[in-house]
Amino acid sequence: MRRGMCGCVGRARMVWLPGLVLAALAVWAGAAQAGSLPTTIERVKPSVVGVGTFQETRQPRMQLRGTGFVVGDGRHVITNDHVLPDLLDAERREFLAVFVPSGGPQAQVRRAQAVAKDPARDLVLLRIDGDPMPALRLGNSAAVREGQAIAFTGFPIGAALGLFAATHRGTVAAVAPVTMPARSARELNPAMIRRMRDPYTIFQLDATAYPGNSGSPMFDPATGQVLGVINMVFVKEGRESALERPSGISYAIPIDFARELLQRQGLQP
Repeated sequence: MRRGMCGCVGRARMVWLPGLVLAALAVWAGAAQAGSLPTTIERVKPSVVGVGTFQETRQPRMQLRGTGFVVGDGRHVITNDHVLPDLLDAERREFLAVFVPSGGPQAQVRRAQAVAKDPARDLVLLRIDGDPMPALRLGNSAAVREGQAIAFTGFPIGAALGLFAATHRGTVAAVAPVTMPARSARELNPAMIRRMRDPYTIFQLDATAYPGNSGSPMFDPATGQVLGVINMVFVKEGRESALERPSGISYAIPIDFARELLQRQGLQP
């Protein structure tokens, strides 16, 4: 009888032990992922740059318009198309530029040129002068799920806060259509009509982004792989136009569309 009871106890231990181990491993994995964000930020920040214009005779000489991030061969940058100016003052030698932070008030200025665009999705690929920079790896935006943790790094309100990258974190609140149905024809504008002709989905985020964040990389906090490109135009033009104050909602363009721009230039994502 005692042997039988001991045998039962032994079997019970064999049943419960794996469950305890699996639970402990799950807790450890969750803690490791949460603790990996600071390390990931250290890897991401050297690839995040400011995008704007430079003019030697202007004060200030640098005009920061948004954020971008280095991809491909280290000589190309992805950002939003609306970040680029409509015109450059060639007579006063104004040029499109990428600003590389140096850790202080000054920044390295590199000439830039747009080499591929996707206006419908507000994306542009720039080629920059100078030596290659560390490039970020692109992830698979088709695999992004609602509830997934994300982070993005950029220069919010850069004109006021300077070229010091800041990181915000949040989750993917929804994978939603780029244009919501209008209640009447009066609510339609040319941008909405263009998007209705070529519908696609974007990521709605429960995180607050600012105008300077346009073009920021949205990445996986654990791996640093870029999953999307932060976009502020959609907030201004459509979904959040009725809100007078920041709502804590932001949007990102899936990175797979940016991957297509690189492939047009024969670059490996």
